[in-house]
Amino acid sequence: MTDPRVRRWSPVGAAIARLLAPHAEVVLHDAATDRVLAVWNPLSRRATGDPSMLGELKRLDPAGDDIYGPYEKLLPDGRRLSSVSAVLRDDDGEPSAVLCVNLDRTPLEQAAALLTAFAAPTAPRPEALFEQDWAERVHQIVGAYVREHGRPAERLTRDDRLALLAELDAAGVFAVRRAVPVVAGALKISRSTLYALLAEHRRSRP
Repeated sequence: MTDPRVRRWSPVGAAIARLLAPHAEVVLHDAATDRVLAVWNPLSRRATGDPSMLGELKRLDPAGDDIYGPYEKLLPDGRRLSSVSAVLRDDDGEPSAVLCVNLDRTPLEQAAALLTAFAAPTAPRPEALFEQDWAERVHQIVGAYVREHGRPAERLTRDDRLALLAELDAAGVFAVRRAVPVVAGALKISRSTLYALLAEHRRSRP
């Protein structure tokens, strides 16, 4: 005959197991006999009637409202679990059963490791590979300036553009014959405006 506590708590155990499947098991324990009453989605190979070994809860401080955890447990194969246990009381307020949810942390840890790897800083780019790519250098200098000052290229002031032309000139960009249209495009200005600014910049040089 099915234990009335299993009938009472089975919808709860089954619902939690279904929500977290296949990464969690739910176990209902008999608080008096320290035996397993029911298991949903078993991860730890326990079955009804097996010893519960709930003595571990005695070493933990309740989180409040008869809830213990989350705390860590280990499976025989080394997988780590995050576990939480709730004491279920009868109508007289006495402990009747304990409902435990054991979540396999392996997929979460794998996902965290993957995201950490993607977020890792990239190595400095080898400048020797790009020193001949003057167009890339133009975009690098303009992009760095825009990010630093928080304004898109089309909203740069006249002083901003003069400062940028000074950087580009120092980098030798204008020694390249086809540099003007590339720089004008990066700064979102016409070629005539660029020529005028470049002339002004060079007049102001010591």
